Amino acid sequence: MDNPFNETIWRQFGASIDMLENAIELCPPEFWDTEKKFWYITYHCLFWLDYYLTLDPINFEPPAPYTLSEFDPSGAMPDRTYTKEELIAYLQYSRKKCYDLLSTMTEETANSRWINDYKNYSVLEILLYNMRHVQHHTAQLNLLLRQEINDAPKWVSVAKLE
Repeated sequence: MDNPFNETIWRQFGASIDMLENAIELCPPEFWDTEKKFWYITYHCLFWLDYYLTLDPINFEPPAPYTLSEFDPSGAMPDRTYTKEELIAYLQYSRKKCYDLLSTMTEETANSRWINDYKNYSVLEILLYNMRHVQHHTAQLNLLLRQEINDAPKWVSVAKLE
């Protein structure tokens, strides 16, 4: 990345994604699919991470095997429980998507509009909104880990190297 602004956003957004990955990795198998739905909070976070990184949200399609179930107004859950490995793969996909977007983002792209039926933000604002969403759910997962196994991942200051 040649732009210090883009690099700064990446270092912090990437750190948020890394913290989410650390929470997923720390979750023991016996806690993955309980009534607290660790797997689903993870999936929800990753789905929206991917969606909000899509510059054309109207034509968004998540990669297989994921569906558009998160858009269901009745709150329908996905058809099945996703495995830790599947969600780590989705995280890696979205991490690269985030890095690629930020490494090539111009001022024109940052100021362009990200519009769906509910939001009309600049691309820069949806990126910050997205990072806050990842942080919110990562904190939820860390709280669940503290409550269940009395452990949680450590703070990540900056993103791992790409």
